[in-house]
Amino acid sequence: MREILKMIVVLSAICGLSGFCLSYLKQMTAPAIENQVLTYVQGPAIKQVLTDTDNDPIADRKKFTNPITGKQINVFPALKGGKLVAIALEEFGGGFGGDIGVIVGFNVDSDTLTGIGVTTMKETPGLGTRTAEPSFTKQFKKLPMHVDLKSRGGQIDAISGATISSNGVVIAVQNAAKVYEAIKSEATKTWN
Repeated sequence: MREILKMIVVLSAICGLSGFCLSYLKQMTAPAIENQVLTYVQGPAIKQVLTDTDNDPIADRKKFTNPITGKQINVFPALKGGKLVAIALEEFGGGFGGDIGVIVGFNVDSDTLTGIGVTTMKETPGLGTRTAEPSFTKQFKKLPMHVDLKSRGGQIDAISGATISSNGVVIAVQNAAKVYEAIKSEATKTWN
């Protein structure tokens, strides 16, 4: 009986120590991981969406609370002459292979889209991955922020054979528009 108790205590101590080490490791690497995501995943899409700025949107980013999910999100500002002209944020929509991440830019004066950039996806190569190509993403530029597929009376042509992926991108843009409407006044006060 004593041997069993001794084994339980030893195994519990090992499990507790392992959990502590993993938690510590996650906390220590979180800033480096965030920096890598900003540089190599979100950065190219932000540069595509927020053009002609006087600032570095990644360096000037602020965290806001997403009113839909309650989670913290990064909001990237585009400043021109010291005035906020646009903001960008990342949202997600369900695609064929999982969530599709999309950076969506909004012009704060006209409440129109400055463009979109796909950040993450697990879509079918050659079909769903075409939603990241300029031939699809350029359709969103300068549109009102409430967009939809043409099959549902909207402005966006879906990619033939990749309707689910196209819909996932549109849903991500729609989600981003909801967040933008909720945080616009706070964002305007933050950067003006």
